[in-house]
Amino acid sequence: MAPRTDSFDLARLRLASGEGRRLALEVALEPLRFGGETYAIAAAATDATLDISRTTHNGYALRLRFEATLGGPCMRCLEPARPAIAVDAREIDQPGDVEELQSPYVADEVLDLRGWARDALALALPVQLLCREDCAGLCPVCGTDLNAAGTEHVHERAPDPRWAKLSELKLDGP
Repeated sequence: MAPRTDSFDLARLRLASGEGRRLALEVALEPLRFGGETYAIAAAATDATLDISRTTHNGYALRLRFEATLGGPCMRCLEPARPAIAVDAREIDQPGDVEELQSPYVADEVLDLRGWARDALALALPVQLLCREDCAGLCPVCGTDLNAAGTEHVHERAPDPRWAKLSELKLDGP
C-alpha cells in the first residue's frame, strides 16, 4: 500500500538537473460539488502515480495520474451514477520572471498534492455526469424516466400556439 500524502517535499529527493523519479502515492480526495450536487468519492484515498523531473535552473516538471470513481445523481435521469474519471495532469514549476511557468501548487519546493489532485479531478470531469453513456433522461412533459419507459412513451402534441386564437372563434350555423 502506498503512503498517503497531502503534500510532498520535492527537495528531499535531491534530484540533479535532468534526473527524475516515479512515485506511487495515495492521495486524499474530498467530495466534489458539481452542477449543484455533491458527488462522493468512492474511496477516501486514491492510488496515484507522481512523476517528478528536475529541469534546469532549479525547476520541476510534474505529472500526476490517478483514477477516481464518483457517486451521485445522474444529471439526466437523477438515478445513481458512478462514473470513473481518469486524471492525467501536468505542471511546470520553473522559478524566474515568467509567471506562466510557476505552478500554484509548488511553494518553497513543497508540492501541495492534495490541492493539485482536487483541481485536476475537477478539470477532468465531463460536461455531464451520467449513469450510463446513452441515458435518455426524464420526459419533459410528465417526468417519467425514459430509460425505463422506452420508445413507446409519447404524449399528444400540443397545438401550435400561432393558431391558438382560432380555437376561440364561435361559428354559428348558416
